[in-house]
Amino acid sequence: MVERFDVAVAGSLHLDIMVKGPHLPQIDETVMGSRWGYKCGGKGGNQAVAASRARARTAFVGCVGDDDFGRRLLTNLDDADVDRTRIVVDGAAGSGMSVAIETADGDYGAVVVPGANRKIAAAQLDGLTATVLLLQNEIEPAINLAAAERLKPVGAIVIHNMAPFVVVDQRLLKLTDVVVVNRVEAEAMTGERDYHRAALAIAAMGCTAIVTAGEQGSVVAARGGSLTSIAATPVKAVSTHGAGDCFCGTLAAELAKGINLAAATAKASAAAARLVSGQLAI
Repeated sequence: MVERFDVAVAGSLHLDIMVKGPHLPQIDETVMGSRWGYKCGGKGGNQAVAASRARARTAFVGCVGDDDFGRRLLTNLDDADVDRTRIVVDGAAGSGMSVAIETADGDYGAVVVPGANRKIAAAQLDGLTATVLLLQNEIEPAINLAAAERLKPVGAIVIHNMAPFVVVDQRLLKLTDVVVVNRVEAEAMTGERDYHRAALAIAAMGCTAIVTAGEQGSVVAARGGSLTSIAATPVKAVSTHGAGDCFCGTLAAELAKGINLAAATAKASAAAARLVSGQLAI
């Protein structure tokens, strides 16, 4: 049976072990932290939760292990009302996880172990259609390509969040409508340090580009070369962890509602600001 969702996310699920410390450790440095805890994450999982909480009917394609981490991740999706019928539980692979360090200033760094996220199969996409397809780079590139090849011809808007940055797959780029990157990823993708010029360079590749720049807001570069700046919402940062994922999930949800790209970007930026300030959770 073919089902149509507002947003479909093919992506990663990681259980994050969050550690609070005064700063990120340097090489060979041991830092004494103040607390730790679990948080459900993975860029895909976070973005799906954000899309669902932005009132989009959201489906997830992924894989977890048959372990405690996997059960926590599935429960988190259930709590956010994300459809998980296309998530496989793999008894041979451990669930994806990460160790993430948050500093007193709200910055963070992380080490990710993909685990079962490497086991997602193209067959899990069978019968799936959506108004918007949302992709990232924490799963096998072949799955991203397969998802775009299947959903783009049936009308999906394809959003590719190029995070973490990898070498651009030209086949996937041709199927992508909107590329979302932060200013670091934009420079890696184009060689342009100025994020406005980087946005225009991505747009010249044939995609609309959105480059996020934290407190400086974001910029939308259309394929025709026009630039639209979106102001950031001034907030006091509590934690930046998950801000980009909140942005992408909200953006997908708003586009699925038929809102124009500039307005959807503004709503996504505002949602990310609320998350950074602790007013919103994903």
